[in-house]
Amino acid sequence: MNRHACAFFTVLIALAAPGWAQDPPESFNARDGVAIKGYDPVAYFTLDAAVPGDPSIATEHGGVVYQFSTEEHLELFVADPGQYVPAYGGWCAWAVSRNSLADIDPRAYTIHEGRLYLNYSHILNTRFRLGLGSNIERAEAHWPELARQAASR
Repeated sequence: MNRHACAFFTVLIALAAPGWAQDPPESFNARDGVAIKGYDPVAYFTLDAAVPGDPSIATEHGGVVYQFSTEEHLELFVADPGQYVPAYGGWCAWAVSRNSLADIDPRAYTIHEGRLYLNYSHILNTRFRLGLGSNIERAEAHWPELARQAASR
């Protein structure tokens, strides 16, 4: 396959990744353009831990910058960004389930069925987990309109 065909398919795959096709960059919770307050999105999955990223190990995806704690994590992300991007543009999943936008504490997280959900605090993360299925269902229903609101902030 030639270089142009590879680039074309890479773009198609990125656009088809869950959550990215519907979330414009403006809807992401990214202070100064940096997602997850600089925490490594891959570490949540590989280490089951919230690990600060290194600004020198970073990539841009979907209009925001993601930072990583290791080169290996950067490579994993670049190979499949849709697997690591947080739900609801990195906004508090509990708040989205309540039809609201709120910031996050990157250390308050849940991984469910291969998806990263961030929350405002450990207390709200516990509440989110207690009603996980119904909270996700409500958040999914609210997110399209909240994404538009986030983009207009």
